[in-house]
Amino acid sequence: MAKIANKQVICDVLLEAAKKDKDIVALCSDSRGSASFTPFANELPGQFVETGIAEQNLVSISAGLAKCGKKPYAVSPACFLSTRSYEQCKVDAAYSNTNVKLIGISGGVSYGALGMSHHSAQDIAAMAAVPNMRVYLPSDRLQTECLMKELIQDDKTAYIRVGRNAVDDVYEEGNVPFEMDKATFVTEGTDVAII
Repeated sequence: MAKIANKQVICDVLLEAAKKDKDIVALCSDSRGSASFTPFANELPGQFVETGIAEQNLVSISAGLAKCGKKPYAVSPACFLSTRSYEQCKVDAAYSNTNVKLIGISGGVSYGALGMSHHSAQDIAAMAAVPNMRVYLPSDRLQTECLMKELIQDDKTAYIRVGRNAVDDVYEEGNVPFEMDKATFVTEGTDVAII
């Protein structure tokens, strides 16, 4: 069972797609290392933007690029992306119907000892409350790959939230029941519903 962090899969899928599609642009807010986006920055520096620790600018620049026909993927720690730039996520990305994919890395309490300033327990609810904002939490590397390939093909705003570390596979290679914007039954029973 492979243990690859979902954020690494996101970079891998985007890097391969961006080699063929020069409109795909990755943006980071001083997080290329922790986001596993160093390979993208190194291989396609002309399609990579480093905004520094400026999440509001990260989202606004992404929205501007989208309005110019680019396909931006803005990567930042979920705790900062969902709070520091919430207004830009609402207005510049979602309300304006821009093709911006917001990728929140190290969601939940993934940052552990860094404490509450780096934890993001509210981001799912906050982003889901924004009209026109789709929210995705892929379960493993296989579902992450399916999700990213679908998101590359569409032009709607989305927030993708992943943890920091590698996780065990939920699905098996070649057997990932995935349909965009549809729930997937992992197992059925009669005692409890876990969603």
